[in-house]
Amino acid sequence: MHIEHHPLAHDFPEQRAELHALRQTDPDFARLADEYEALDKRICRVEDGVELLADDALTALKRERVELKDQLATRLAPPVTHCCGGCKG
Repeated sequence: MHIEHHPLAHDFPEQRAELHALRQTDPDFARLADEYEALDKRICRVEDGVELLADDALTALKRERVELKDQLATRLAPPVTHCCGGCKG
């Protein structure tokens, strides 16, 4: 069975440069990204059968991975600076 890894560069291909820059300049972002990737690797080891873990514990790890990815995605999103006025909103 093929297990798909979820590295950040694969999930955010259009933001690879920003991912790299943030990892270099923002220690908190780098820590979160490292946590995310270590967690992703652990989940893949469990799913590959290399590491044993109860189903509920695996589900909890997957939830944690989603939460970390959401935090990282929020930090990758371009900041909204002003409205262009085109939407009349």
